[in-house]
This record gives sequence, C-alpha cells and structure tokens, in this order.
Amino acid sequence: MATGSTQPLMVSATATLAAGTSSANIALAGTGEAVLVYNATSAIAFIRFGMDASVVATSADMPIPPGSRMLIHAGDFSKTVAALLSSGSGAVYFSRGQGTVY
Repeated sequence: MATGSTQPLMVSATATLAAGTSSANIALAGTGEAVLVYNATSAIAFIRFGMDASVVATSADMPIPPGSRMLIHAGDFSKTVAALLSSGSGAVYFSRGQGTVY
C-alpha cells in the first residue's frame, strides 16, 4: 500500500466485553492489526491491550467516549484487551481486522 493511502476496514471477528467499574478482560477474536472499539455505554470506557490474560485497565489508560467508536492499530501481538467504565455497566465491542479507515 502506498504511503498516505487508505484501506477500508475488513473485520475478521468481534469480541464483546461486559464492562463495569472494575477492570475485566477478554481475548480478542479474529486476526489483523486494527481494532475498531465501540463503547455502547453511557460512560467513558478506559481500555488497554495486552498479550495475555493478566492485562488490567485503569483510569489512566486510553479513554473511549460514551457511544463512540475509535479505530486503533493494536498490532498482531495484542491478544487480549481489558476495559473498565467510569460508572455503571454495559458492553464494549472490539472488532479486529485489517484496514486504516471505517
């Protein structure tokens, strides 16, 4: 791919994390370097990627605003993701694939 070009996101799989005010983690499904994160809650979600089930998210990690999406280049080595919410509970979706735009 040429420098500066874009490639539409091709999702290989989606994992759903039941998030709350304590950190929880799940294995990322599918393959690819890109992860589209969708915070379906009404609170800020804080996320952290890792290589195993020991990954823990804190309020100092990447914030995802409520009701929004963010495309992140997590790399091939990210195998798990952790998240916690600033309040309440709800679902945070992680769709893994290849691409630079959605």
